[in-house]
Amino acid sequence: MARVTLNNWETNRFIGQLAKRLRISRNRIWFSGTKDKRAITTQLLTIDANENKVAGVSMSDVDIEVLGRTHQKLRLGDHDGNRFTITVRGCADEDGSPLEAKAAIERVNAIYTSMEERLGVGRFPNWVGPQRFGATRPVTPVVGRALLSDDLEGAVNAYLGMPGIHQVAEVSQFRSEWAENKNVEAALEMIPRQLGFEKDILRHLKSKPDDWTGAFRRLPNSLQLMMVHSLQSEAFNRILAARLVSEMSLVEPVEGDIVAPVSDNGKLDLSKRVIAESDTIGRLSRNCRSGRLAVTGSLPGGQYALAEQEPGNIENQVLKQMDLADEHWIVSRIPRLSSKGSRRPLTATFTDFSVEESTEVDVERLSERWGNGPKEGEQWHPEGCALRLRFTLPSGTYATMLMREFMRAPLTHY
Repeated sequence: MARVTLNNWETNRFIGQLAKRLRISRNRIWFSGTKDKRAITTQLLTIDANENKVAGVSMSDVDIEVLGRTHQKLRLGDHDGNRFTITVRGCADEDGSPLEAKAAIERVNAIYTSMEERLGVGRFPNWVGPQRFGATRPVTPVVGRALLSDDLEGAVNAYLGMPGIHQVAEVSQFRSEWAENKNVEAALEMIPRQLGFEKDILRHLKSKPDDWTGAFRRLPNSLQLMMVHSLQSEAFNRILAARLVSEMSLVEPVEGDIVAPVSDNGKLDLSKRVIAESDTIGRLSRNCRSGRLAVTGSLPGGQYALAEQEPGNIENQVLKQMDLADEHWIVSRIPRLSSKGSRRPLTATFTDFSVEESTEVDVERLSERWGNGPKEGEQWHPEGCALRLRFTLPSGTYATMLMREFMRAPLTHY
């Protein structure tokens, strides 16, 4: 077991590099959550390797502390939650003018109070965050749809060639080259160094042309699974949005809703889920308001029931709009990616919240984007104040989405 602190490393790419240095398969390294690249993150890993070798690994912007031996393998979602400290710089008004710290803090507190009045203490809409889809290149649900159609060639082509925004020129050129020509040799000659997963796929295709299934399987198992999960997550987000549009409560159930018990760490016990009915809705509502139960939305799959009555109509309508109503969620070429489906709370909880002015600015950590100043359509100002927000979230809940509630800014600002 090791505690690892990463600066500007995405978890899957770090695991790949660590495995190479230890000369082991990446499948001998286990972790419970995928962390953002643009952050300083600390998490536990279980590593099936010699302790001294692990302790001796030296990598840029990486600190590894060996804690001891264990037979417990970490799995995705095993951790109870995540603690966040986030600095927001360049706070600005809607017209783009800079905000002073006092005014910005007052706005954050007003938003906090408004959410509390609408949803209850420490709650916010439980959107799945943009990193599940790809913040600057939402490719994962596109690949997931191709997988469900058993179109492994389409899945590989999308992963390699789909364009994104805010990408450096060499990455954009590589993706354009693949999308237009699909020439393995040419793509390998120009592929940027940082696109390690893409390079693994191309090398496989070079040695085994047209083996699209094998090429796709060069991706880490957790990333392969995320492709299908992201399509489920897109459906959930649309269901959540549709409920908001219809002014249906996210906290208190209506008849037909599926509710389930919530543990202290925010995880659902779906084995005890029930459907809200006329004779039980009063009791269920009280328990939902107290946080013991949660109203849920569908993460659709092959064997999971949808809600009934009006909530069920919303879920069915979303699936029809996405052409998923008759989907069996079976990936026949890679069966372990098939999904039975699940449910997700419509609201999430956050605790230990605080906001204060941040007066310390590490100039070396400011990005090139900051130095270039606001672009057209962006809502921040270099002379605006900096705030530091702290909070704790349950596992599977996205800090980006809570921050969006407070920042009221487009996702491209993160």
